[in-house]
Amino acid sequence: MGEGSTLATVPGPRSYRFPVRATVALPDDVTIREQAVGDAAAVHDLVAEAFGEEVVADLDAALAHRPGSAAYVASTRQGLVGQVRLTWGWLDAPVRLVEVLVLSPLSVVPAWQRRGVGRALVSRARTAAQDLNAPLLFVEGDPAYYCGSGFEPASAHGLTRPSVRIPEPAFQVVRLPGYEPWMTGALVYPDTFWAFDCVGLR
Repeated sequence: MGEGSTLATVPGPRSYRFPVRATVALPDDVTIREQAVGDAAAVHDLVAEAFGEEVVADLDAALAHRPGSAAYVASTRQGLVGQVRLTWGWLDAPVRLVEVLVLSPLSVVPAWQRRGVGRALVSRARTAAQDLNAPLLFVEGDPAYYCGSGFEPASAHGLTRPSVRIPEPAFQVVRLPGYEPWMTGALVYPDTFWAFDCVGLR
């Protein structure tokens, strides 16, 4: 999945310029909202449909039970068509451990892909990450897709992958207002990702 970009600036103690869409247009009848407890079964089905396998849906269901986990869904009159989840992990920085957020999974059912739903979910996740005061938001994914949402190569900022199974270009980050230049080091995934063997290329 992927679309285009313009330049924007993130305000904060330091400003950083990166490509990001100025607005995210959604198809009519699609709204983005926080995932509710009653959405669990429908979300499991849509994640399985989006990825074509149950393991990612099972991973998402397990991540939902982690402290501080947040998720957002794309809803239509016919039901849910997309979902994104944020989970807390850690950056093993030289000074101390830093709590950071991981965007995973991002799921859009095939019939609604390439229509702006994924972009809108990523935009909502970015806003939530900033509201939660996370200094960094990480993702594994296609850089051609995520660069339009402001993600940059993480290695360019002294950040290293949690696994060599993640291709270097796929390991990306958004630096949020709470970011400080001393925040370098390795991303540490929560154990749930490892338990489901959902790190990097499986």
